[in-house]
This record gives sequence, structure tokens and C-alpha cells, in this order.
Amino acid sequence: MFLVCGEALIDLFVAPADGNEMPARVVAGGSPFNLAVGLARLGMPAAFLGGLSRDRFGAFLAERLTKEGVDGRFLAMSDGPTTISAIVTAQDGQPGYSFHGEGAADRLLMPADLPAVLPPEITALIFGSYTMAVEPVASTLAALAEREAGRRVISVDPNLRPMIVGDMARWAEAAERFYRVATIIKASEEDIRIAWQGQLSIGEAASYWLERGAGLVVITEGQRGATAFNAAGQVSVRGRPVRVVDTVAAGDSFHAALLAQLARAGRLSPAAIAALDLPALAELLDYATAAAAVTVTRRGADLPTDAEVQAARAEGSGCR
Repeated sequence: MFLVCGEALIDLFVAPADGNEMPARVVAGGSPFNLAVGLARLGMPAAFLGGLSRDRFGAFLAERLTKEGVDGRFLAMSDGPTTISAIVTAQDGQPGYSFHGEGAADRLLMPADLPAVLPPEITALIFGSYTMAVEPVASTLAALAEREAGRRVISVDPNLRPMIVGDMARWAEAAERFYRVATIIKASEEDIRIAWQGQLSIGEAASYWLERGAGLVVITEGQRGATAFNAAGQVSVRGRPVRVVDTVAAGDSFHAALLAQLARAGRLSPAAIAALDLPALAELLDYATAAAAVTVTRRGADLPTDAEVQAARAEGSGCR
């Protein structure tokens, strides 16, 4: 079982003003939330660990997890509000963004909310996005990652959100606690550009993370595909030519698919991941890029099933 740790929030899509009203659409979101749903849709047992509000939005998020088959036994309920990420479209079609998360439930996860002992069926923990860097949840999750490192796979996706965290030096310091214990680091080319202000190539960033102990680093490059790095070397896979409707959750879909394939192959352990050869890495990337390709053809965070990924793969190989 995968234990996905981090935020669940509300994406509020607000249409241009119509008289005295601005019509809005409420959607469940958050990178870790999407990842947990993606794993479940791929047929993987998944649980979610994070802070949820007792408000109506929190109830909506909890119900969505249950509907998708995600185990909710590790949810920590509080009276803090649910984080809302608002995307407001102006009359000219341009989107504006605002984030409302101070004092919200997803930030209020405390050490006392963590299970003293994780059940043995949990073989991997996944961390990512802004809950790696805002307090008190960041320190709580870092302590969990450090406690479980070496016993379980630790997969990290920084999924940088400068608008939320603000101080990138603080982000970098907080993220190091996760990087030092990570088995897998999955990041985007954009993450690397933001984190190092364009000073490092993807290969140099991968070397940095491998030197800190990661057994596998995977960098996504949008429509160009993805590249994996480990002790055996590096391998790249092309992206699939598809009509892009929406890139929301493409990275989460990729990450979920990567982990699901490792589990299916019986390689979900730190030692097995570090020992992957280049053909095995190419196979993982092919599956993960196919999953992301399906996701971007649909509006919103609508992650695919295994059958949909396999159908996309059947249309052609992406190795280069």
C-alpha cells in the first residue's frame, strides 16, 4: 500500500462577472490528493495522510477520497478551514490566481496526528508540494519521512509553488530534509528552473539529488517526455503527440504511474529501485508518460485507469 502525505484543497474556478454574480465551480484538488486518486485508479491500494477541515469543503474532500477507493484512516480532522485556491477569469479571458491557506487544516498537521507505528502493508510513502515547506505540517511530515527512511520507499515530488511559500530560501532548507531520505525524486524541468534560478541543467540537478542518496531521479520535460537517472546511467523517453486540453495533474499522473509500475514489477524497495537497469527505467518512463498523455487530453485533474494507459501505450513506443 502507498501512503500519500500532504495537502487536499479546493480549486475554485470563478467565471467572469455576470451582473451581480461571479459563477464558480468547486473542484477537489491538491497535488498529493490527486496522486492518491491516481494510484487508486491504477488499481493500487492507496491511503491518504493529511489534515482535513470539519467544514463542508473538508467533508466533500473526504467523500471524494472514499468514492475513489482511497483509504482515509490516516486523515486528521480539525476546525481549521479548508485551503482554497481561486482561479478567477476576467472578461478578457485572462486568469487571475489567489491562494487562501493561512491557518487552514492542511497546514495544521501535528506530530500527535501521526500514527505511532505504520501498518506493515504500507511499503511506500509519498511527499510533495507546499506542505513540505509550510509549518507546522512541514516539520511533521519531515519527521515521518526521516523515521521511515530505510524501511520503506520514500518518493518526493517538490512541485514548487513560489506563490504559496514565498521565501524560496526557506523552501530549499525545508526540502533538504526530504531530499536526504528520498529513495525517488520526481521533479519537473520547471521545478529545477525555479529552485536553482536557471543555473543548473536537469542533469546537474539529478546529480545533486543522487549524491544526497536518492536511488532514482526522474525529470519530466512536458511534451518532450522525461529522463531518468540512477547509478546505471540515464535514459529518456519521448512524450506522446496529443491534443493538450489541460495540463492540470499531468505531473501527478506521471508520478502515480511510475510508482504503480514499480509495484507491479515487484521493485518497490530501496534496493530494487537503486538496482534498476536502463531497459527497466525506459519501461517505467514509457508507462508514466502514457499516463500523463491521457491526463492532458482531459479537462481538470481526471487521472486515467490502467486500461486507459495501456491503450495509449499501444498506439506507439516513446523510447529514444
